[in-house]
Amino acid sequence: MVKKVTEGITISVETFYQPDYSNPIGSEFMFAYRITIENNNTFPIKLLRRHWYIIDSNGSHREVEGEGVVGVQPLLAPSESYQYVSGSNLRTEIGKMYGTYQMENQLNKKIFEVKIPEFQMVVPFKMN
Repeated sequence: MVKKVTEGITISVETFYQPDYSNPIGSEFMFAYRITIENNNTFPIKLLRRHWYIIDSNGSHREVEGEGVVGVQPLLAPSESYQYVSGSNLRTEIGKMYGTYQMENQLNKKIFEVKIPEFQMVVPFKMN
C-alpha cells in the first residue's frame, strides 16, 4: 500500500493483479486498485474530478480524466473516508499510475488539488 497526504487529504492505494481478466499471450494485463480517501480537515470536501497518468514499462503513456470517480462525486465530512475500487489494463507486465483529484472546500467553495501517490502494478510472477 502507498499513501500520500496533500492539503489535509490522505490518499491510500492498494493494487491487485486480475489473472482472470488478463491475457498474457495477447499482452493484456488487468489490475484492480482500491483507493481510500480520508478527509482530515475541519471542513467538508467534494471530489469533483480525477486526472490519471498510466505508464506501461514499454514507455507507453496514457492520460484519463473526467468527473468524479466510478460515476460519483463523493462528499466527505471532516474525519470521513470514502473507498472505491476501479481498474486499469496494461500492455506490459509492469506499469505505474499516479495523478490528481480536484477537490472543493464545501464551506468557501475554493478548489484545490490533491495528489494521488504513484503506485506500481506488477504481475506476481515478475516479482521473483
